[in-house]
Amino acid sequence: MGKPASEEMLVARFTDYLAAHPDIKFPHRHSFYHLAFFTGGKGSHTIDFERFPVERGQMYFMIPGQVHSWFFEGKVTGYVVNVSAGFFNAFLQDAAYVERFPFFSGVSAEGVVTLPEAASLAVAALFEEMLVEMDSTEAYSHDMLRLLMLEMFVKVSRVARKDDTRQEPPHNYVLLRNFRKLVEQHYMQLRLPKDYAALLYVTPNYLNAFCRHMLGKSAGEIIRDRVLLEAKRLLINVDISISTIAYQLSFADNSYFTKFFKKYEGVTPEEFRKNIS
Repeated sequence: MGKPASEEMLVARFTDYLAAHPDIKFPHRHSFYHLAFFTGGKGSHTIDFERFPVERGQMYFMIPGQVHSWFFEGKVTGYVVNVSAGFFNAFLQDAAYVERFPFFSGVSAEGVVTLPEAASLAVAALFEEMLVEMDSTEAYSHDMLRLLMLEMFVKVSRVARKDDTRQEPPHNYVLLRNFRKLVEQHYMQLRLPKDYAALLYVTPNYLNAFCRHMLGKSAGEIIRDRVLLEAKRLLINVDISISTIAYQLSFADNSYFTKFFKKYEGVTPEEFRKNIS
């Protein structure tokens, strides 16, 4: 298993990572970026309560805070990377550069990319180079790891872009990324589309139409879904009471939170927690 070049990054073969972390079948979350690339094996991977089948040539990209768990059928092979959110900051002038890759949107389905054979081989070779650098005593090993990671991000991003059949103007992707970023920052306090429209210097009607065009949902639904997702993330921690979660999410009281959750999830928070555990 690759030894961490620092506390900021770890690269390992999947078999070694599984041996060291036998509890990853239970839902859990990380404070760092978590990447997995499969070269063989079967099973399923659940990210933010959405399940995906594990397949050869598949890459998973998870941002800090996402909840995930694995279920494997027999032996799986591949690679795992854990990298801190600030790992690239000392290397890149633009601290938000990494967030611009499409698979780091925080949307579960956008963080799963299946690579064709040629790209899969190229990415596996990059992982092997990273494993060498993890154990290297050569100068600039951290910078070499950063370069290899960024090369991998670019290669995978090109595959993901080709899979996106829509030909949207670049400014549409910028607006979508900015809206999502604002929702991530403010969903606890701001729940109305007009609040975000004002921050983006567009009208509420335009923002709603734009979101329906790009995502098939209204701006209000996207805000609501983010609140619901955080509720589910918090509910996996049985040590936090339902009333505390309601308070953290800025609901007036526990009753209002329970009604909101059941309306959109179909079960009460208590039932959801019981089903997950």
